[in-house]
Amino acid sequence: MNYLSDYTGWDWLWEPRPWEATQRHAWPSQWQADSGTYLVPCCGYTDTHYHNDCQITRKADKSIWQIPSNIDVDSFDFSWHPNYAEPSYEYHFGTQWQPAGGPIYPGTAGVKLVTDQRAIAVKDTQRWQIPSNIDVDSFDFSWHPNPIEPAYTYHFGTQWQPAGGPVYPGTAGIKLISDQRATAVKDTQRWQIPNSVDESQFDFSWHPNPIDPAYTYHFGTQWQKTGGPVYQMTGARDIKYVAQPRATKITKDDHWEIPDTADVDSFDWTWHPDSTEQPYIYQFGTQHQRTGGPRYVAPGATDIKFVDQIRIKTQRTAGKVWVIDHLDGHANDVHKQISHPNCALVRYFDNYLDTLIRIAKNANNEHHEFIWIVSSICDYTNFDFSWHPEQWQAGMLHVFASNDQKFGDTFFMHVPTFVYRAEKIKLLEWYDVNFVATSVPRWPMPVIHHTQDSQVDAVKTQEWAGPLALFTRTDYVDRALVTVPLWREETKTIVPLSKGAGSVVVPRVAIPYVKTQLYDYPYIDKKHQILLDESLDIVFLSNGEKEAEYLFDRLKGCITHLRPNRLVRVENVKGRVASQHAAAMASTTDWYFVVPGKLEIDLQFPWDWQPDRMQQPKHYIFHAGNPVNGLVYGHMAMVAYNKKLVLETQGNGLDFTMEKAHEVVPIISGTANYASSPIMAWRTAFREVLKLKHSLPNVENEYRLKVWLTEDSGTIADGHWSHKGAQDAVEYYDAVKGDPIELMKSYEWDWLASYAFMRRNLISDDIR
Repeated sequence: MNYLSDYTGWDWLWEPRPWEATQRHAWPSQWQADSGTYLVPCCGYTDTHYHNDCQITRKADKSIWQIPSNIDVDSFDFSWHPNYAEPSYEYHFGTQWQPAGGPIYPGTAGVKLVTDQRAIAVKDTQRWQIPSNIDVDSFDFSWHPNPIEPAYTYHFGTQWQPAGGPVYPGTAGIKLISDQRATAVKDTQRWQIPNSVDESQFDFSWHPNPIDPAYTYHFGTQWQKTGGPVYQMTGARDIKYVAQPRATKITKDDHWEIPDTADVDSFDWTWHPDSTEQPYIYQFGTQHQRTGGPRYVAPGATDIKFVDQIRIKTQRTAGKVWVIDHLDGHANDVHKQISHPNCALVRYFDNYLDTLIRIAKNANNEHHEFIWIVSSICDYTNFDFSWHPEQWQAGMLHVFASNDQKFGDTFFMHVPTFVYRAEKIKLLEWYDVNFVATSVPRWPMPVIHHTQDSQVDAVKTQEWAGPLALFTRTDYVDRALVTVPLWREETKTIVPLSKGAGSVVVPRVAIPYVKTQLYDYPYIDKKHQILLDESLDIVFLSNGEKEAEYLFDRLKGCITHLRPNRLVRVENVKGRVASQHAAAMASTTDWYFVVPGKLEIDLQFPWDWQPDRMQQPKHYIFHAGNPVNGLVYGHMAMVAYNKKLVLETQGNGLDFTMEKAHEVVPIISGTANYASSPIMAWRTAFREVLKLKHSLPNVENEYRLKVWLTEDSGTIADGHWSHKGAQDAVEYYDAVKGDPIELMKSYEWDWLASYAFMRRNLISDDIR
């Protein structure tokens, strides 16, 4: 039995089972499996049976324990006891700070740390060394070292340093503790405080690390690493610069040079240089450049240093603004936008160089050093006229972009320099120009909508205000697609905005040049074809040709979602003129492709091709290959017809297409399979040779006529009828002596059928 055990209610009559009679029986406590209470056989035992079916509560006996003076005894349960099956260790308990340092249960078999419970250490300041600048209420002095460790001198930190707070002394060296930090309070005894800083804004609770060597600590301001308070340590030889805290400088030095155009209220004059630098002339910038602002001249300085920490705002630096009137109706709008007290209007010459020279001479007579030159075609709603150049750029001509065009319409000029230099150059681009990235938007140019097939007649008949206009056949075009420079005539280009020139920018100076086409004007810029014209319709024109269905299906295979051309078919219309008019009426576009029923279309043909609307309307004749005689030219080829010209044509000439203006396009449209029957081969050759014969003298057609009369590949079954048709055509032409009335009979299928039967006994295959 153990006197510390509570046996209230214990069953002293308990006996072991017979087979357990030779064992020692032990019962647990609230702490251990062995409480020290045993039932022991009188005859001895060899092993112990540990019961867990009931528990014996142990009571506390503080007299057994070693209790340190800084321990709150009420925070610890002294009923704890060791396991009697273990050796007799010395048991050490921890606190809220350490794994040891709490109560000790004595023993002789060595030290063992116990984590079953921890004691609470209480405040004990007897051994502490507390610096005078420490707020004692900010530190928990219940901390204590681990008694098992060597006796270090423990240093605690503050909000500034890893040391400098309370010290728990020892003899085994220094150890820094980060478990907690003390709060250092304001202490100005060692500080040197300049009059230029706001003392109330600096945290004088800062202190050095007492473990470091002795330094003189220099603090900075909001501007530099120097200029703030200095902390002087005894015996210090070296300087150390500290980044935090920073002082706030509140005074203005006497070393400033301030330009007249500066907005003094927009600048912080408390700035100062770094005292460790050599003396400089510190140049400050403005909202526009790194120069043009105030200068801080340090005593003895000769070199310049540019400062970007702060910038000053400037007011207007130009003495006058000249508005170039482009006669676009916006000169008064620009004048109101500028709101400059000294503003003048000047007419635009035919180039900017001469215009600027005239302005510069007038401004020089008025003794203006800097002037702005703006243009009525630009919108200055958001433009900042306080802009100025870098000092080293003062003599340059500064050009501001218009939209995305660097050769813009807004200029900042140093008048005396320009007057001296400008007349010595031929082109304004040759002057010392600074192209400024800042862009000024132009007012939208006039848009002239029209329904003409060509831009030519529209340009020749329209009047508009301003130097440029956009001519377009579409309902809407963005007028900012291209910005044409107006520096001189060579830069004022006509600009087609699509492959077919459905939209085109035209300078007003081009009008006198234009007679029959926009190409009469020598300056064309085709680098901006960024719009798409409407795709041309395709008309398949057939008259019962044997292979028409196959050729039409082949044509349909060419038109996909990538080629959005509309495809229609016109068939079995009697007569050359009537069939052409029917094709024109079937088209919804001003130009359309006509694919003859004999043409096997080239699968690589570019269906996005467009007529040139910068010329007068005309037909465009493509090339086709002749499989019988090998010729490649416009005969039987696809033609891009102009709808209006077709409907105006009544077939008074021998060749319908050539009655109106036309042009040959050397693009292969396909192969003409005209020899699919004797009558078709004969008739096709007969009609073409009549045209060639009638066109003589013509060197190229004379060669083609010779080929028609002599060449025959021999690989096409009815190809020889082509050769015979050509011979019959020459004989007929000579017989009627080239009479146009007689030749026009070849337009009619019935006459051709009867003539073929008479000459060659050929029977019509119902081709009408």
